[in-house]
Amino acid sequence: MAGKSDQNGKNKNVQTDLLRDLANLLKETDLSEIEIEQEGVRMRVARQITGVTTVAAAAPPPQVAPVAAAAPEAPSPAAAPSGEADHPGAVRSPMVGTAYVAPEPGADPFVQVGSMVSEGQTVLIVEAMKTMNPIPAPRAGKVTQILIQNAQPVEFDQPLLVIE
Repeated sequence: MAGKSDQNGKNKNVQTDLLRDLANLLKETDLSEIEIEQEGVRMRVARQITGVTTVAAAAPPPQVAPVAAAAPEAPSPAAAPSGEADHPGAVRSPMVGTAYVAPEPGADPFVQVGSMVSEGQTVLIVEAMKTMNPIPAPRAGKVTQILIQNAQPVEFDQPLLVIE
């Protein structure tokens, strides 16, 4: 019996150490959950990061507020995008994110109204989940309208610019 309790105590120590290691790994990698199975024992370690996510989500709305203030600034172009939404040359956002007109802050924009573009040329970037996604021109032509402002949040399938 003494040997059996020693074995159980040893297993608990190994499991406790493994749990601590997994918890530390969660912190180091900023993961929210890890699950492993080892020698017939399955362990799952999870942490709630909803508070962090909520704080992160609370930070962008102040950025959204200035954009919302900027949108009413130009009411006539806001009316144009609804008509341009059906335009065959409208370049649409393939995802929800933040649209940027230049490759980096302070750089020249990819395109301007009047720019001639070739098919496949990057015309904008949409950042989604901290990944910069280049938006290529679906066809060659002339940029006739840019329907968004730099660093503006965009929705899936929202028209971004028009190429004729």
